[in-house]
Amino acid sequence: MSLMKYLVTGGSGFIGSNFIHRCFDYDKDSTIINLDAMLIGSNKLNNKNIKNKKYKFVKGNICDQKVVDKIVSKVDYVVNFAAESHVDRSIKNAKPFIKSNINGVHTILESIRKNKQVKLIHISTDEVYGEILKKRSNEHDELNPSNPYSASKASAEMLIKSYQKTFDIDVKITRCTNNYGPKQYAEKLIPRTIISALKDVSIPIHGNGSAVRQWIHVNDHCDAIISIISKWGKSSIYNISSDNETTNLILVKKILEFFDKPDLITFVEDRPGQDKRYSINSSLIKKELKFKPKIKFEDGLKSTIEWYEQNEKWWRNISIKKINPTPWLK
Repeated sequence: MSLMKYLVTGGSGFIGSNFIHRCFDYDKDSTIINLDAMLIGSNKLNNKNIKNKKYKFVKGNICDQKVVDKIVSKVDYVVNFAAESHVDRSIKNAKPFIKSNINGVHTILESIRKNKQVKLIHISTDEVYGEILKKRSNEHDELNPSNPYSASKASAEMLIKSYQKTFDIDVKITRCTNNYGPKQYAEKLIPRTIISALKDVSIPIHGNGSAVRQWIHVNDHCDAIISIISKWGKSSIYNISSDNETTNLILVKKILEFFDKPDLITFVEDRPGQDKRYSINSSLIKKELKFKPKIKFEDGLKSTIEWYEQNEKWWRNISIKKINPTPWLK
C-alpha cells in the first residue's frame, strides 16, 4: 500500500472513517482524500484527530461529476463507502437511496471510465442476497434484495459489472455482514441499544427479535479491504464475515447485561418485508487472500460499549426520537 493515493468516499462516516485511520496505522505515507457530503451518518468528529498532512477532506457529493472527476484523476484507488444504508429509512423514502447508491456509483464509474488506471473497491452488503433461511450465500449466488436499500445496492453492483465488462475497468466488490464498533451512527442496532441504555430509554425490538444477523468488528472489515487492495486477488467479489451469528433479541440482551438493565426492551411492529436471516460464506477471501478476522465478538462488543461510555461528546446531542426504528408507524 506504500505511497498509494486514495479517494475514500464517505470517509467521515462509520466504516469510512475507521478505514482511513486503519490505513494510516499501517502506512503513514499514503495520501488519502476524503470526499463526504456530510449527510446522515457522517460526523466531523470522526477524523478530527488525524494530524497526517497527507490527509485531505473535501466536502462534496459523489453525484457531482465535476468534483469526482477532479479527484479521481489524481488517485490510484477509489474506495467507495458513500451510501445511504439504513433499511428503515429506505422503507419510508427510497429517493435518497436511489440518488446516493445508484446515481452516485454511476458518477464514480464515469470518472473511472475516463481514468482506467484507477482501481475501484466498491463496498456493498450481504443484504443483496436477501433472506437466507438455510446454509450461507456464496459470491456467485443469485441476488434477491428485499427492501429499497438492498435493492439500490444490488442495482449498483449490476451497474458496476456492466462497466467492468463494457469498459474494462478494474474493480472489486465486497459484501460484508453487519458491522459494529466505535463511531457508528446511533440509528443502527448496537449503538442505539448502548446509547438508549446509557440514557435509561427503552430499546424497541422489531417483532419478536428473532431476525438473525452476522456481525463483524469494523476493524476486521477494514483489514479485509486493505488485504484486497494490497493483494488484488483474481476474484472480483469477496464476501466478508467473521461468522458471529445471533438474533437481534439475544444481542440486545447481551448488551444490556453490561449495564445490568435487562428490562429496557419494548417489542414493536415488525419491519415490512423483514428478512429472517442473512448469512454469508466468506471462505473465498480466507482461502485466496489468507484473511482471517482477529477480534472475538465478546471482546469487540465490550470495547465498543466502553467507547460509547467514554465518548459522550460524540453522541450526547443525538435525539432518541430521531433514531426511531419504525418510521412506518408514524
